[in-house]
Amino acid sequence: MKKTYIKSIKERDSVQDAFLVTKTETGISKSGKPYLNMKLMDSTGEMEARVWDDAEELSKGFKKDDIVVIKGFAVAYQGGVQLNVSAVKAAPEEKYSLRDFLPSSGKTPDELSAGLVSVIAGIRDGHIKALIESIFSDPEIREAFITAPAAKSMHHPYLGGLAEHVLSICGLVEKVAAHYGESVNKDLLTAGALLHDIGKIWELSYQRSFDYTDEGRLIGHITMGTDLIERKAGAIPGFPRELSMLLKHLVLSHHGQLEFGSPKRPKTIEAIILSYLDDLDAKVSTVRGLIQDKGDGSNWTSYQRLFERYIYKGGAPAGAEGERAADRADRTDDNGEDDGKGNMNLF
Repeated sequence: MKKTYIKSIKERDSVQDAFLVTKTETGISKSGKPYLNMKLMDSTGEMEARVWDDAEELSKGFKKDDIVVIKGFAVAYQGGVQLNVSAVKAAPEEKYSLRDFLPSSGKTPDELSAGLVSVIAGIRDGHIKALIESIFSDPEIREAFITAPAAKSMHHPYLGGLAEHVLSICGLVEKVAAHYGESVNKDLLTAGALLHDIGKIWELSYQRSFDYTDEGRLIGHITMGTDLIERKAGAIPGFPRELSMLLKHLVLSHHGQLEFGSPKRPKTIEAIILSYLDDLDAKVSTVRGLIQDKGDGSNWTSYQRLFERYIYKGGAPAGAEGERAADRADRTDDNGEDDGKGNMNLF
């Protein structure tokens, strides 16, 4: 049976396939009848789903972060599509790989790792290079950095998204530093790009559905990033105190404004540049994702609260973001069939 991907589900489609449950909530309908509100995920995105009949009984058979096989019918809802689920059952996890249900970067882990190595090789300042190598030579940090998403749901919300976002900013640093010349400390700015979100490897959980860890909610990635710099720089003999301070300021201020979560506003030229490059890359990634999502075929997106406007899609090419989504949606064999790991009929 051909795999059904969330991005391909249209109104009136009948769906029977396996998905990852990322949310379950119970509610009471206007008629006083209990229902189950679910969110389902696969490698192409997420989708709302509702169980209207026998909700209490069916909800006992699975929980959040389980892989389930559902049977349902796609209906229009609030300008989009959701599934009305008539049957749902937890699937044996040994039959599936969780990676099949999580969105991922179009770049392989090896490609992302090679990009990281290339950026580090270009750093000339001995102290900065020693710090960066000390951090990324740690196998646990390096693997998590290559694997983690950049966010739970906003920009680059997929496996490898953090490294993809960081390496994109590093590419922008090359161009900006060349443009402004000696007024910008390129190595310092590069280090800020590499480390500004490093705390997200502990802030986010991504072994199953994307969520925040307890440490992430209580401390946050900015504080965890500055703690890492303090610890690693302190272990390098003779590491300049001022350099450590400037690096920590880059992390502390990279959100740009206090109301956006930065404990400090940018107060160095490198910090000001980093905050704008971070914001630029995040927003461009988000818009590219909106453009590649053809939805109902309209030239316009739905209203985007992040931008407080509609975004024109037109006939513009989707670029790498669109190619990434297309690659995910085409993970079938040459005959258009699935890889044998899913599509179990449990009903």
